[in-house]
Amino acid sequence: MRILVQISRFFVAITFVFSGFVKLIDPLGSAYKFQEYFGADVLNLEFLIPYALPFSIFLILVEIMLGVFLLLGYLPKLTVWSLLVIILVFLFLTWYSAYYDKVTDCGCFGDAVKLSSWGTFYKNIVLVAFILVLVLKYKLIKPLFSLTIVKWASFLSFFVFLYIIYYVLVHLPIIDFRPYAIGKNIPEGMEYVGEELPPVHDFFLESENGEDLTNDVLATNNVMLVIAYNLDKSDIEGFTAIKKITDKALEEGYKVYMLSSSLRDDYLVIKDKFKLNFEMLFCDETTLKTIIRANPGIVTLQKGTVTGKWNWVDVDTIKF
Repeated sequence: MRILVQISRFFVAITFVFSGFVKLIDPLGSAYKFQEYFGADVLNLEFLIPYALPFSIFLILVEIMLGVFLLLGYLPKLTVWSLLVIILVFLFLTWYSAYYDKVTDCGCFGDAVKLSSWGTFYKNIVLVAFILVLVLKYKLIKPLFSLTIVKWASFLSFFVFLYIIYYVLVHLPIIDFRPYAIGKNIPEGMEYVGEELPPVHDFFLESENGEDLTNDVLATNNVMLVIAYNLDKSDIEGFTAIKKITDKALEEGYKVYMLSSSLRDDYLVIKDKFKLNFEMLFCDETTLKTIIRANPGIVTLQKGTVTGKWNWVDVDTIKF
């Protein structure tokens, strides 16, 4: 039984730490997923949508810290019972999503590992079994080190995790698992492999006249894309910095476009206010949120290959 407890302990701990970490480095991605769950066609809890980000941060910290506690052997009874409550909630949500075909990807492992709805549900069943072992035999969970070291390690871990969240929200995720990461070629991401949906399946750029400019943009040597998925939610002060860097890009021979899901009239207000010298192309909001976790943000392309990504606060670091 001791061996089974230790196997369960480390398996559950590593799973929760990994799951928490891949979301920790991209809390906005988790917030977008919660917005999807809170939507009218899933849980019908739309009043919670404005609180998706703080809810996401809270849950990420709880998840990863419980994994750390279990790994270190700190507060074992509280830890294993908390894990059981969380996994049962996850189990219900994943069953609901799979059975009613509501959310195809629960985001349990962020963008790092993609699982089907039923695959996620069965994964959670396995975790429930291991956690039940820990609940029944929590007294066999002993600290890896002295209690003082375990307390300080837990305390320091919490503040390291808080700093990481702060950093990636101000800048960008420190690790990018998405198909638009630096070095990824977007046209290659659109290619089908067998019957699977390609990683990039909704990248479509449309001009104000309804013209499809996707292939033209992806075939151009030097392109700078200013991405603002929704201008009503953009950091408006960021367009002062955007103005400076885009003017410089134009001088360097770059083609510059704004990508947004907003109405053209909304863009014209911004364009006139900040004297922007480029046009807007329409693109799906979810696609833009996937491309970059910034609003506004900058992406540079070289014949469809992503060569750089910046939040607007970092545009002064862009080198041509």
